[in-house]
Amino acid sequence: MRIAHLLLTHSFAGSERHAIELANAQAQRHEVAVVLHQRGAEDRPDAIAHRLDPAVQRIVVGGWRWFAERAARQQLLAWRPEIVHAHLGGGCRVAAAMPAPIQRLATLHIAYKRSQHERLDGVIAIAPWQLDAIPAGQRRVQIDNWVRPAAPAADARERLRREHGIAPDAFLIGALGRAEASKGLDELIEAFELAQLGDEVRLAIVGGGRDWQRLRTKAAGHIVMPGFVARPQDWFACFDAFVSAARSEPFGLVFLEAMSAGLPVLATASQGASHLQAQGLIERPLPPVRDVPALAQALRTLASERPGRRPYALERFSAEARMAEVEAFYAEVMAH
Repeated sequence: MRIAHLLLTHSFAGSERHAIELANAQAQRHEVAVVLHQRGAEDRPDAIAHRLDPAVQRIVVGGWRWFAERAARQQLLAWRPEIVHAHLGGGCRVAAAMPAPIQRLATLHIAYKRSQHERLDGVIAIAPWQLDAIPAGQRRVQIDNWVRPAAPAADARERLRREHGIAPDAFLIGALGRAEASKGLDELIEAFELAQLGDEVRLAIVGGGRDWQRLRTKAAGHIVMPGFVARPQDWFACFDAFVSAARSEPFGLVFLEAMSAGLPVLATASQGASHLQAQGLIERPLPPVRDVPALAQALRTLASERPGRRPYALERFSAEARMAEVEAFYAEVMAH
């Protein structure tokens, strides 16, 4: 099968990880290309291209949105894939313009948007709540996100705490993700300050993004903010608990990564956290989104209890099984 993934974003985060892991795995059995914007192919730690397996072909386009999307269409017509699999808005617009017999699909990393998804031949939802917005006549499937745990460095916990002035016995609550409005990191900072947890409890917010500087200005000096990191698994080893204050989180791959590290999870009642709580994986109560006092109280409870690490039943989020479901959906769409 000739499969092209469309990923026209500029920086690496959870949605990009999903797309890259899928392309890398498929390239071991199929002919696979990934269409990237030139910003995503730059030589910087949070870029995308250097994470691709050598077996994956790279198609790089440049320019502002309209020019990049037109170039992507032209490159794909020349490459002649059987399947075009789009990720996020720009990719969906390009996929929708592809002619038959190319089969056009997208993964809903955020939410269904008619302007982006209505003309596609198939849609993959990563969580059940997304299905309600997909028209009944459009071919669709729900396939959970997956997790591929990466081992931390043996000295990660001690080294990172030493580098960032975190005491060995401090209880470190950590958030990890892109610094943008949907992640609610501004409200997490407010809630942490409101909770007044003392010097023995610290907060680390790990990740870059367009709002990082604004958050760094807002956060007190004792809040650790290292920016984008190439090895998030090292920070999961450093944390004692994971927190998400998201206003909106469609699924939350980062939840699975935190659980793979055995961390207790505190999350606001986003779509993804509610889904995982219904699966019995998040056991703590979910404070309402946008409720800073409720989140502060949940942080107080977490800090007073200091729960330890524990194993999670993550078998249903096996990467190999979920990727096999994606390819089965390809076959279903092509058959019709």
